[in-house]
Amino acid sequence: MIAPSAATGIGSLPGTDSHEWSRTIAGELPELPHVPELPSRGPGADMVGRTMSLLAEVAPDLAVETTPTGWRFADAPGRVMARARSWLGEDLDGIEQALAGRGIALKEQLVGPWTLAAAIEMRNGERAVRDVGACRDIAEALAEATLRHLAEIARRLPDIELVLQLDEPSLPSVLAGGVTTASGLATYRSVDVGRAESHLGWVLSAATSVGALAGVHCCHPRVPVDLFRKSGARMLSVDPAVLEGAQEEPLGAALEDGVLLMLGYAPAVPRPVSGPQVVAENVAGRALEQFSRWGIPADVATRHVALTPACGLAGADPAWVRTVYTALGIAGRLVRDDAPVEDEG
Repeated sequence: MIAPSAATGIGSLPGTDSHEWSRTIAGELPELPHVPELPSRGPGADMVGRTMSLLAEVAPDLAVETTPTGWRFADAPGRVMARARSWLGEDLDGIEQALAGRGIALKEQLVGPWTLAAAIEMRNGERAVRDVGACRDIAEALAEATLRHLAEIARRLPDIELVLQLDEPSLPSVLAGGVTTASGLATYRSVDVGRAESHLGWVLSAATSVGALAGVHCCHPRVPVDLFRKSGARMLSVDPAVLEGAQEEPLGAALEDGVLLMLGYAPAVPRPVSGPQVVAENVAGRALEQFSRWGIPADVATRHVALTPACGLAGADPAWVRTVYTALGIAGRLVRDDAPVEDEG
């Protein structure tokens, strides 16, 4: 079970040494560590290439290659996919060594089906989101790849509780018809809410079927909370600072329903006079203020909340990342001290 007000990261980190970051994560985020993502290593270490390397193993015709603007479907898996899979293996090796013998929760991150569809070009240069069949193929393959990937992690670390975070930063734009075409002069038609919910649900259901706590990360101001919940998400990761006011009520309802909320209060960039204690006090204060606005007793809210950075930290200075991770751990203790969790036994 995930500890109340546990601290964790969104996923991405600076640099290229996965083993070093795994040790840092294990030490600074002991209640809910995560698998590191290090996009600075190059194409294939980014979140899209990383996830697509898993899909290429399930469906070779969904392998991708790099283009000057991103990713495009390839005829078969090539060197980029092999390199991406090798880097992912390094990430798993590092976290396996850092967490060996510890019976805790571990979070892994993959890109959701709609952000993949919005990011990847078909061979004609248009985004996959335009093609109904391509979107379906991506979602189906991602569901199978998720099963295989989580099974691999479980074999490596049999005593852990798995948490899967699907990154869907592009889904609000997909729903709003805001993804631009290849020419940049127009946008693709909006995707039906029911179809978006169904495809996302396939992947979440696959993760849930092997015992993972599965959910979605989206740092957009208009997070489609109801869609995520109807898709089966039991975890929601958001940046409260950018949320529109209309999102407050559905998030509070999700918390009351036992959904794990990952609240991104720690800044991704340094602030003046911002040592770990200062950052921690700010994060804890904002969390407790949020619980008050929701009208949910803090001792209840903390049972279903984790504290995170506002977004990924790939572009941050490594020293700031360590400050943030240390601060989040302190903030979790401050919140728990302010709102002690009663024994439910």
